Order: sequence, then C-alpha cells, then structure tokens
Amino acid sequence: MKRPELAKTRLADTVGELRPYMARAFAADTVAAALACPPVRSVLVVTDDDEFRAEARRLGAEVIADTPGAGLNAALRHGARHLRGHRPALPVASLSADLPALRAAELQRVLEHAAEYPISFLADAVGVGTTLYASTTGAPFLPRFGERSRAAHQEAGAVELDIADVPTVRRDIDTAVDLWDGMRIGLGPRTESVILQLDAAF
Repeated sequence: MKRPELAKTRLADTVGELRPYMARAFAADTVAAALACPPVRSVLVVTDDDEFRAEARRLGAEVIADTPGAGLNAALRHGARHLRGHRPALPVASLSADLPALRAAELQRVLEHAAEYPISFLADAVGVGTTLYASTTGAPFLPRFGERSRAAHQEAGAVELDIADVPTVRRDIDTAVDLWDGMRIGLGPRTESVILQLDAAF
C-alpha cells in the first residue's frame, strides 16, 4: 500500500481531505476480506504508512516495510521474497490494495482457478488493468502492474483467468465512477464508514 498522501489522487475532487482515510479504508477492507478467505494462509502487507501498519496488524496481517522504495512491482517482489524466504514452496498471490467491495467467497473462486496455472492474473473491471497476480509453487513471481498491466501480463506469458461473476475481485477504485460502482456492489464496513463521513460533510 502506498503512503496515503500519494494514494488515490484521482479521488481528490470527490472525497477531498478524506482521501487518506479512504485509501486506508480501502486497504483495510481488502485485507479483512482476504483473511476471511479459507484458502488464504496469511496476508502480508508491504507499506511505509505507520498508521495502516498498525491497522493491518490489528486485523491479523503480517506487515513489512517497503525497503526497495522503487514502486509497486518492486514492493510486491520484495513481499514475495520475504514469504518464500520462510516457506519456499508457498504459492503467492498479490492483490490490489483498493478492493473495498471484496468478498471472501469470490476471492476463493479466483484462487482455486489460479492454482491450476503456474502464473496467472485477473483483469480489472475495465479490462485494462490487473487486480490479482498469482504464482504457484516453484513458479517465478514477476508482476507487471501499472498502465495496461493486463496486456503486460499477457505478453509475459501469465494466464488470464476467465472467471464470471467475481465482480468484487475486479472492482478496484481509482475514480468517482469506480467508487459509485463499488457502492452499487456493496462496500466493506470501513469504507462505508468513511462514505458516511463524506455524506455528513455535504
């Protein structure tokens, strides 16, 4: 997770000064849903945000610092190395930190499909980006998140997971329209709490 002052800049006009709280709420709801997913053994958060570090630990996640400090993909590779340093045979999946509508049952379906391929990914709701990247036991972990990451992952040989009816795993939140769609699907409790503050402000 990025430091909140750098996160979700495209939401600034919509949520104003609540943007850091919204970013942390997105991430907390994502972590909580992942921890509730039966196939998930543990959740590791890579962040330099002290406040969210404490929240993630309260939820039951392990937390490490973003010591590479070189962007999202470097942070994810750092996290995977940390996990596999202790458990070399561990399959690893990375999730975007902005999936506040995430449901554990849908994530379970995605992970079960991902287990069938050495390296796989799930496209976002728009079909341009990526919300999940997975690597099974023994496979390299080389995510390519960023602009047009769906195409980047395809070009790198990762298998795109073709799964219907998992909207909460695809619904990342970058814009006001995304947030409205997340509200339509049903946001997690921490994000809903910030939405209530936003409503009260207006």
